[in-house]
Amino acid sequence: MLLAIDVGNTRVKAAVFEENVILETYIFKVEIFLDQTQNILKKFPKIKHLIIASVGKLDEHDLKPLSKKVEIVIVSRDFQFPFQNLYHTPQTLGIDRLVLASGATLLFRNQNRLIIDAGTCITYDFVNNQNQYLGGAISPGIKLRYKSMNDYTAKLPLLETQNPENFIGKTTAESMHSGVIFGVIGEIEGFINRYQTGFSNFTIILTGGDAEFLAKRLKNTIFANSNFLLESLNVLFQYKIKND
Repeated sequence: MLLAIDVGNTRVKAAVFEENVILETYIFKVEIFLDQTQNILKKFPKIKHLIIASVGKLDEHDLKPLSKKVEIVIVSRDFQFPFQNLYHTPQTLGIDRLVLASGATLLFRNQNRLIIDAGTCITYDFVNNQNQYLGGAISPGIKLRYKSMNDYTAKLPLLETQNPENFIGKTTAESMHSGVIFGVIGEIEGFINRYQTGFSNFTIILTGGDAEFLAKRLKNTIFANSNFLLESLNVLFQYKIKND
């Protein structure tokens, strides 16, 4: 058994794997990382390995008690990834984007892949059919767009994500919902269309916290999976074992 953990800035996502099957998933705050992880290990005593990807602040002291129970693999930029990284500033490339690119490379072979991670930020990552990571784009996510309008204006309220009933907003709140949601949908569709003009035969993978919300509203055929990063950690661990 394997425990895969994705540490973000404020919360942690985790999944217990039996080979390629997810047995259970968890979401909890970073502050309770050690206690919650120990609870998972108690519930699943057959877990022998733990793989971690972190873009947040993970206290290394939390890992010491865990290392006595399981073998820990921490994904870093020095990791052996299954693709050739052609990013011009590889030292600035987020661990989460590297893991997602790895999962796309290993799970969708012999094709071009566009990975869209709709979280705090929306990231776009492209791996071609020769397993070369070319780069992508980063833009503000849905909640960040709502928050920025509240933070940087005097009177616009802070709204929760809501599907707009009409494209033309007839109140300030309706106008903000229209601008954010239709703006994000238009952006994603636009990026997909741009890639389609330059590449053929490619798979679109949509993941992240807003994946399910957006998948229902996008016109393009996509593979939506909110747990894709955790599944990518699982196959990346298997790749490491085979190539060590």
